[in-house]
Amino acid sequence: MTMATARPRPDVETDADVVTIHLDDDLLADGLADVRWLLHDALLAGARRLVVDLSGVQFLSSSAVASFLWAHRTCRARGGAVVLRGANRKTEELLHRTGLWRVIQLEPARDRAVA
Repeated sequence: MTMATARPRPDVETDADVVTIHLDDDLLADGLADVRWLLHDALLAGARRLVVDLSGVQFLSSSAVASFLWAHRTCRARGGAVVLRGANRKTEELLHRTGLWRVIQLEPARDRAVA
C-alpha cells in the first residue's frame, strides 16, 4: 500500500524546530509503520522538539513507546526532547512504572492545560 492509497495522515504541525504529531487509535490500530514514518519524517525535517499528541489514544503499546524512545535519542542529540501531550492515566502510569517519565516529558492536553 502506498501513502497515496492510505487513509489521510494525522495532522502534523511544524513550527521552527518543533514538530507536533497528532495520533489516534485508528492510526495505531493499523500497526506502527505509519507512526514510525511520521517520526522519521519529523526528524529528517530537523525537529529538535517532537510533540506527540496522544489526546485521541486510549491504549499505547510498548512498541509505540520504543519508537518514541528511538526518536528521543535523535532529539536529545540536537538539544531537544520528545514530549507526550495529553497522555491518559494508563499511559502515564506505564511511564512511571518503567521510569520512562524521566526520559520522555509529559504535558497535559491543551484543552486541559487551559482549564
